Amino acid sequence: MRRIVIGVGNPSRGDDGAGLEVAGRVRSRGSYQVPGGSYELMDVWEGADDVIVVDAARSGSAAGTVHRFDASDQPLPGGVMGTSTHSIGVADVIEMARCLGRLPERLVVYGIEAFDVSPGGKITASVRQAVDRVVKEIDGA
Repeated sequence: MRRIVIGVGNPSRGDDGAGLEVAGRVRSRGSYQVPGGSYELMDVWEGADDVIVVDAARSGSAAGTVHRFDASDQPLPGGVMGTSTHSIGVADVIEMARCLGRLPERLVVYGIEAFDVSPGGKITASVRQAVDRVVKEIDGA
């Protein structure tokens, strides 16, 4: 079974780099960093059975809130992963893959609630703590 983590984001937009940070630190699975995150996600997870995607979220929850969804059988809830600083959001890619029959058998999505996604920003303290929690959860610590 091929198990992977895909981190999505923009490393030069502060908290939007959270998914990339998680993917760079996970040790229990193969990992990929996808700056920009678009339809290429389908190519990255091609052939994988168990996929975790991590991206920043903007739902209005407190910064650093971790959202976890099983997207294997149903769409992501509206309003959590619907917007993106990338070309197209993760939720849209997942639904396109569902329509095309290109979803992995298991697909879990983590959204880490962002605070500051301004150009040139750094990952904020609350989001960095959430990154630590997600890495530990994925690695099974």
